[in-house]
Amino acid sequence: MKRKIWIIFITLLILVMSNNSQANEFTYQTKRVPAEWEPQEAIWMQWPGYWEKNLEITFAKIAEIISRYEKIHILYHSKQIYADAQKALRDIGADPENKNIYWHKVLYDNAWMRDNGPIYVLNNNELRIQNWNFDAWGGAFGSDISFKLDNTVPDKVGAILDVAVDHIDIVHERGNLEFNGSDTVILNWSTIGDPSRNLNYNKQQAEFDLKKHFGVTNVIFIEGIPDGDLTKGHIDGIARFIGPESVVVLQCTTESSCRLDSKDAEIYNNAAKIIKEAGFNVIREPIEGFVNYNNQIFDTNYMNWLVGNGFVIVPSFGNPDTDIPAKSRIETYFPNRDVHLIEMLSSWAAGGGVHCHTNDQPAFPNQ
Repeated sequence: MKRKIWIIFITLLILVMSNNSQANEFTYQTKRVPAEWEPQEAIWMQWPGYWEKNLEITFAKIAEIISRYEKIHILYHSKQIYADAQKALRDIGADPENKNIYWHKVLYDNAWMRDNGPIYVLNNNELRIQNWNFDAWGGAFGSDISFKLDNTVPDKVGAILDVAVDHIDIVHERGNLEFNGSDTVILNWSTIGDPSRNLNYNKQQAEFDLKKHFGVTNVIFIEGIPDGDLTKGHIDGIARFIGPESVVVLQCTTESSCRLDSKDAEIYNNAAKIIKEAGFNVIREPIEGFVNYNNQIFDTNYMNWLVGNGFVIVPSFGNPDTDIPAKSRIETYFPNRDVHLIEMLSSWAAGGGVHCHTNDQPAFPNQ
């Protein structure tokens, strides 16, 4: 109850200050990152290049669904990638000239724009972009993975949109940030505290930095790296806000490859406990099975969904026994949105799902 009163107070404060002629004196209080379920202006993607050609059909399916509901901006690295992208869309029966699809020639390295792309911040009713440093997930996928071009993408998006860009001298990825749109961010300390990202960084400094840059008053750290997760535990595969007061947290079951007494189960259970103790309603999302893909075992974890204007896209595992119940559950999380499942095991094998491939641009009041 106290938390609800606090959120109402913060919301009223934001509204009052945004109409106050002296609002610039209160930059800290009026800064916020909108929640993903708030109205969006567009969604952005970086089309797969040479190393990720097997993801193209998945990207085409994602782009086609998004374009039904809102604008989608697609970055392409070269004329050949542009031609390949257009062909992939045509191959699934989509129109690459759809009025909701915008193409931009921009140099980049990878196809995971959630992590190297912009973080959009509302500051005194002004849209600003933050460019946090990106080093290809602390080098977890190999020292030969290029990332210097990726690190410039937020600047290039800012130039396209004519939006100011603030540079944050901390290595971090947007996939490890969950916002409720008012006062709270949830993230995994194992990611931002990774010495390969930020050497000699500590939680106290991180909490100060997150509050300063995002305007939140509540920073919730979970901790732990699920088995095989080279991102070192991005939060968008563990815990997701579905409303200002509600968080869905993953849960191992007797049907999953992560056993009830496993390290992964402990990570998820501890996350649920920490978030609940912070005053939030916690809903457990069960892992009801696993699949074998290219001799790799993957739990059917549906958490890496993308929320857009009127829709949710969810990674599917091509297993009706788990896909169908998952779709039904997620429809209860987002009752006013159409839920679409896309089989994307090729993406999952490469390290993520639809949320990792996309970057949502909020629709701010001044747009």
